[in-house]
Amino acid sequence: MGILAFIVVGLIAGLIARAILPGRQSMGLLATTLLGMVGSLVGGLIGSLFSRNGRLFDLHPSGIIMSVIGAIVVLLLVGAAGRRRVHA
Repeated sequence: MGILAFIVVGLIAGLIARAILPGRQSMGLLATTLLGMVGSLVGGLIGSLFSRNGRLFDLHPSGIIMSVIGAIVVLLLVGAAGRRRVHA
């Protein structure tokens, strides 16, 4: 997958993850794209544990779904770290 496709998939995955999770996430477009890109890496690594077919960075519909799931996991972790820091 090219870098441009990786950025676009990251943006889409980040937007979907932010739309799925309730609450206020104060991030701009760049942070949302980075969230989706990190989520894509996390989701790709999780997906590679279940499937050994094909290359890791190929674009598949299941990879996009795993990118969204990975972005949700990253968003939950960032939110939990932010709440812990403010209350401590």
